[in-house]
Amino acid sequence: MEDRVFMSGGARRPEDIALDLMRYIADAAGYGRTPAAAGTGPGTSAEEQHAEKLLQLYRRCVAAVQLGA
Repeated sequence: MEDRVFMSGGARRPEDIALDLMRYIADAAGYGRTPAAAGTGPGTSAEEQHAEKLLQLYRRCVAAVQLGA
């Protein structure tokens, strides 16, 4: 896993922190590494389901960062 160091003169936006948190969680959990099952839902592709799950994870990360602020 790659360690990232962010150095800047100013504070980072909560959305940026949440995005880094989402990336860390997805990477640590191995999210998206296993192939999705075919026909996992009516009318939606595996890619759409994957994107929706990532968006849900991002929303949860934003909420967590905002609670900690």
